Amino acid sequence: MTEYLVNKHSEGLIPHKDELALARKITRESNYNHKLVTLSAPGSVDAENFKLLRAKILFPKNGSRPRTMMITSAFPGEGKTFITANLAVSIALGINEHVLLVDCDFRRPSLHNILGYSNKEGLHEYLTGKKQLADLIIRTKVEKLSFLTAGSSPSNPSELLSSAMMKDFISKTAGDSQDRFVIIDAPPAQITSETSVLSNYVDGIIFVIMAGMAPRQTIQKTLETFGNKKVLGIVLNGYTKSYKSYHKYYGNYYSSKQETLT
Repeated sequence: MTEYLVNKHSEGLIPHKDELALARKITRESNYNHKLVTLSAPGSVDAENFKLLRAKILFPKNGSRPRTMMITSAFPGEGKTFITANLAVSIALGINEHVLLVDCDFRRPSLHNILGYSNKEGLHEYLTGKKQLADLIIRTKVEKLSFLTAGSSPSNPSELLSSAMMKDFISKTAGDSQDRFVIIDAPPAQITSETSVLSNYVDGIIFVIMAGMAPRQTIQKTLETFGNKKVLGIVLNGYTKSYKSYHKYYGNYYSSKQETLT
C-alpha cells in the first residue's frame, strides 16, 4: 500500500516512495551540504520529522495555512537555519507548494552554505535599491524552491528589516495563492531587535530550542513577546535520548522498502 504523509485522501502531498526518489535524484545532480537531510538522507528519521512538521503546517487544525513564516531561536547555535532549510525543501517537494526561502540573518547569514550558493548579493541589495528582485532570486535544483540570500553585510540591519519596504516585500512575494509560501530565517530573538519587528510581518513563527541551552525563563519571555497567536509551534533540537528505541524500530521498518525506492 502506498504511504502518504497524512492520509491517502490529503491533497498537495505526493506518495512517500515518489518523494524519496525525487529527493535522491536532486541529490545526485547537485552538491548539497549533508545538513540538508531532506535531500541527502530522505529516508532518515530526521527527514521524516520534517515531513511531520510540514504536515502540521499544510493541514492546520484551524484550516488556515500560514503562508509567511519566520523561524528563529533565542540564541545563536540552536539550529534555526538547519530547521529553516530542511522545512523549506520538504514543503517544496510537495505537488503544488512553491517556496521562497529568505535569509534575513544579516549579522550571521548561513543559509547559502547549506544550499551551496555564494552570498555576494541578496536581500540587502534589494532593500537598498541596488538590484531588482528578479535579478537576485535563485532558482534552486529543487523545482519549486527559490532562494534569496542575505547579501552583503549592512551597517543598519535593524533599520532595513524593520522598514516598510521589507513588509511590502513579504506581502508581495507571498501573493494571493494558497500554495505559495515565504519562509524566513530570522536572527536570534534575544540578541537582535529586528526579530520582534519581523514577527509582525509574518503569519506565524516557529521557535527553535536547542535542548539544554536556553534558560526556561528566557524562552518564556521570548514567546510572550511574540504572542501565543503568532507562534505556530516549538521545535526541540538536539534531544536524542527518546529516539534511541524509535530509531531502531524505524530502521527495521523501512529497510526492506527502501531497496525498492533507489
